[in-house]
Amino acid sequence: MDIRIREGTPADAEICGRICYDAFKTISEAHGFASDFPAPEVPIGLLTSMLANPKFYGVVAEIDGRVVGSNFLDERNPIAGVGPITVDPAVQNRDVGRLLMDAVHDRAAANNFAGVRLIQAGFHTRSLALYAKLGYDVREHLACMQGNALNIAIEGHVVRSAEEADIDACNRVCRQMHGHERDGELRDAVARGTATVVEHDGRITGYATIVGFMFTPLPVAAAISAGFARRLAIPIWAVPSMMAAMPVVDPSAAMSKVVPGCCALNCSASWGTSFAPSVSEPLMTSLSARASAVTKTSERAIRR
Repeated sequence: MDIRIREGTPADAEICGRICYDAFKTISEAHGFASDFPAPEVPIGLLTSMLANPKFYGVVAEIDGRVVGSNFLDERNPIAGVGPITVDPAVQNRDVGRLLMDAVHDRAAANNFAGVRLIQAGFHTRSLALYAKLGYDVREHLACMQGNALNIAIEGHVVRSAEEADIDACNRVCRQMHGHERDGELRDAVARGTATVVEHDGRITGYATIVGFMFTPLPVAAAISAGFARRLAIPIWAVPSMMAAMPVVDPSAAMSKVVPGCCALNCSASWGTSFAPSVSEPLMTSLSARASAVTKTSERAIRR
């Protein structure tokens, strides 16, 4: 069996998107959860966009010339984002996933990223074992929830759509929480119209690049985020733990690792949601020794 890893191209989007749909559907249904994607066209569209975007690095796995999987690296921020990584269910457990992960790790190291992050489905123990072997640490638990909005407003807190003038303040919140910023992702979200901010006592205390599941189609995500800015009068798909009155439909864990030879940061793997410490705290954090040392230095700089 000859496994080859190569850089992805836009021509790979359809086959990789169908594999992505099948892989997520298979593992979700095996554990009694709904599929992450409603139809193959959704991941095909997502991967088409990523493969055409120079800020994303994509790799494809082939066995005997046949495409069997793909992986991606979001290179918009100091901490690179891994995924989605998917392998054809028919050829899983043959080291394809490991080779796809090695490829994006090599890319991250070559480009001097301080670390990498990903989100792992809590029920998928095989992927959890792989990420643990690769050196990932759990940073916090996440919950994907579905249900009707609570339609409430919190006195003294205003939620509105984010503007370009808010970016510096949002980056300060992110640095305070995680030791780094996600400026590139935030700017893209502001341009798309999916980013929202929370204001309290005349300052921004939190922001989200998107309110919705990470794979939500853009038109739906934009409508959800716009609705969120109108005092939560929306159906909510995925929100911070302070909204946990809704049923959890998909437990997940945010994980990250230090890139060997690079400076480590306290990096959250959550997809672009940051709140000041008084609003939300991670449920679980684990730092490597190297990351802990650098984080303490970062915390001292923030206090100054």
